[in-house]
Amino acid sequence: MTAAAGRVGRFYTSARRHPWVLGKVADWKIPLGPYTPAQIAVAVGGGFLLVKTISWWSWMGPIPLIAWVLAIWAVRRPKIRGRAPMQAALGWVLLGWQPRGGRIGGRAARDRASRPLFGGFTIEGAHAPALAVQTAPSPAARQPAPQVPLPSPAVARSAARRRTKPTAPPAPVSGVQQLLALAQQGGAR
Repeated sequence: MTAAAGRVGRFYTSARRHPWVLGKVADWKIPLGPYTPAQIAVAVGGGFLLVKTISWWSWMGPIPLIAWVLAIWAVRRPKIRGRAPMQAALGWVLLGWQPRGGRIGGRAARDRASRPLFGGFTIEGAHAPALAVQTAPSPAARQPAPQVPLPSPAVARSAARRRTKPTAPPAPVSGVQQLLALAQQGGAR
């Protein structure tokens, strides 16, 4: 057995689909039928409209009746973007019925009500040193700053709990803070 003999291809075209129709029982069918639900709706609605407005169109003769029969014939297999007219109309009704924001988990999605947000913050630590403006850096300002060892996090937390107000500005930690401290010391001399 070869690989080609084991392959199966199936194609389902619109010729194999049978529309839902009314008026067909075994081999018997309604004259000029069977009729689709769209045809029945146009026949009933159009017939009712023609009977109620006969005084308006009676002067035209059989033209409105011919137009009615042609409308029934025209909707025998209509498609609106590949869908039957009743399904398309139901889709439009359901679309109009949807909430504006859509649905989440089957329930209407709504924005939460606005409410004021209150909060605060605390700034701890020394003030940033004032910047001294210099045109050219002096040789004394170029000397490296002494390295300050960083305290462990536990020591820093316990020290922060003991004091409520800082007594002296902390030593510069980052490179930028060290450069600023050097600039301030060079300008103060």
